[in-house]
Amino acid sequence: MNINELTQRLHAIRDRNDWQPFHSPKNLAMAASVEMAELVEIFQWLSEDQSRQLPADKLAHAGQEVGDIVLYLLLLCSELGLDMDTVVRAKLADSERRFSHD
Repeated sequence: MNINELTQRLHAIRDRNDWQPFHSPKNLAMAASVEMAELVEIFQWLSEDQSRQLPADKLAHAGQEVGDIVLYLLLLCSELGLDMDTVVRAKLADSERRFSHD
């Protein structure tokens, strides 16, 4: 995944549609949260086993919601001046350090 390319493509869509005034960090965080709720809704009331064996239509829907979440997070990072690759790698390294069982 080329994060810079994806962000540029998102910015092109944003700019063509004059959405930048609406893309404040607050609004983008809220939008990502709404998309996360839509993802959670797919799994609501399923058993653990059912959640691991989604039918094709629900799996495709879950993929769409994951995509929405990631795209909003890319836009949020852009608005905050955060580098997605850097923050994700830093968090992963922190988790490896904290949860290592050596």
